[in-house]
Amino acid sequence: MCGIFGCVLKEGNAAPIIHTSLKRLEYRGYDSVGIATLNNKEIQIKKDQGKIDEVHQRLDLNNLEGNIGIGHTRWATHGAPLKINSHPHTDCKGDIVVVHNGIIENFLELKAELQNLGHTFVSKTDTEVMAHLIEETQKQNPKLTFEQTVLESLKRIEGSYAFAILSTQEPNKIICARNESPLVIGINNQGVFCASDVPAFLSVTNQAVMINNGELVILTAEGYEIKKISDASPITRTPITIEWTPEMAVKQGYPHFMIKEIHEQPQVLRNTLRIQDHYLDLLCTFLDRANEVFLVACGTSYHACLAASYMFSKLAYLPTYPVYASEFLEQHGKSVNIDSTILAVSQSGETADTIAAVACAQQRAATVLSLTNVIGSTLTRISRVYIGTQAGPEIGVAATKTFTSQLSVLAQLALKLAKKRGKISQDEIDCLEEKLQELPNVVDTIVTTQEEKIKQLAKKYSDSKIFFFLGRGISTATAFEGRLKLMEIAYIPAIAFPAGESKHGPISLVEDGFPVVFVCPKDDTHKTTISNIMEMKARGAHIIAIIEEGDQDIKNLAEDYIEVPKDIPAVLSPIPYSVPLQLLAYYTAVEKGYDPDMPRNLAKSVTVK
Repeated sequence: MCGIFGCVLKEGNAAPIIHTSLKRLEYRGYDSVGIATLNNKEIQIKKDQGKIDEVHQRLDLNNLEGNIGIGHTRWATHGAPLKINSHPHTDCKGDIVVVHNGIIENFLELKAELQNLGHTFVSKTDTEVMAHLIEETQKQNPKLTFEQTVLESLKRIEGSYAFAILSTQEPNKIICARNESPLVIGINNQGVFCASDVPAFLSVTNQAVMINNGELVILTAEGYEIKKISDASPITRTPITIEWTPEMAVKQGYPHFMIKEIHEQPQVLRNTLRIQDHYLDLLCTFLDRANEVFLVACGTSYHACLAASYMFSKLAYLPTYPVYASEFLEQHGKSVNIDSTILAVSQSGETADTIAAVACAQQRAATVLSLTNVIGSTLTRISRVYIGTQAGPEIGVAATKTFTSQLSVLAQLALKLAKKRGKISQDEIDCLEEKLQELPNVVDTIVTTQEEKIKQLAKKYSDSKIFFFLGRGISTATAFEGRLKLMEIAYIPAIAFPAGESKHGPISLVEDGFPVVFVCPKDDTHKTTISNIMEMKARGAHIIAIIEEGDQDIKNLAEDYIEVPKDIPAVLSPIPYSVPLQLLAYYTAVEKGYDPDMPRNLAKSVTVK
């Protein structure tokens, strides 16, 4: 979730406007910043790791000449947050410069091909591939225009992208392209602008042109042209007037970051599914040879680990032990050894309890692996192998898209390990991989079809004094996460249990009208879950069920239900089934008048033990 910006001005230097506009994209999160301008057919670049103000103080980002330029705020996905990995990136000769938001899936293959052709790479990023690919395409086809060269190069790119590209070959234009990553154009009488998001240029113009997937845009000081990437055919699209205030624009019109991030989950899951096989295979190699595996995390990440313990057991026949990081030292600190493997999971990579657990394990010669959303964090630096979840920055304190992205990566790991160990059939692996690829669309369907219904449920139950969340099997983890979300942002006390344990104490609390949320995928636990529902109903509970679409048995028992599309394998169910619970927590908090982005007493990254 990097931020890109570019402009072609009729007069004046572009750098100060790029600098100011990148500041307006700071809310997207970033670890480095850079600007490139073109003046007298010469490209000038200033970039470094750090916050915009810090880099500006060191380098003076405004002091670049030229009326045309591009800028970037980077959230690291490939390569640590270092100056050398900061955007913009250039080709070998320094004639082409590129900024990029997204993930190039096939960059390793393209990089190897280009290196064999003599290209020299200086960064660890996927983005640099594009600059060299354009250079090579130009070399092989010297009669092509800049636009044609970019079009040909884009046909080789797989993955998500929003590109902004400059070339000394045609120094009066910026070429942009979009596939899945956001891109919008702004226009006024000063010139033309491109950006990841409207807030970047909203202070100078509210006239915007939305760019769709599969489109290329040519920007000049006089205007813009839009073409299809597939066949270069022209597209006519007139600007629209943006009525948002700057604050609304930052949230893309959503009232809170949390609901924006819930809605972003389909795209985040697509990005997570683009993680390179190389990294998954490497981490699986360590898991496969471990004598014991501890899944160590806090809060929401712990719930992802709890779900993963079922995935690894059912698919790879690998016993794993989910452990709260804050309890790891007391529970296992003395027993871990050189044959132990720790898979630590942390959104920020800075959670103090998780870092302390990892440090303890390292001292006892255990192998440390990790999964985090922040490349360059402490956790990535002390791990033998790590994987980034590709979720992008999460502004809301309550984890939503980072939870489902963690689950997606952990499911991919479990499937890789199952294949490596030969524990389930290839047909079953193929089916599960296909279902995993479908989950972004499944989550999109849930949000689209169930959100309004969930709003009404939030109104109905927002005055409840306490909630139960119950599930069986892997759905226990989903229930625990639903409970946590409701407590975090709506401040309603809630209890989560494996449904089979509810009769060992918790059921004594149930009385008439007591809301009990059941997570009910149609899996091997379905019949026993129905028995638990009936036990609760017999004591007056109001059942709110998250069910598979068309599950008439539970519909007949529940006071209220939320439907999830059919045929989701049990081991993948926490990803889609957690989304209605996120929405329920969000709308309950809003109904009660609370700010879901800033829950009291909580912080995004807990750096104290």
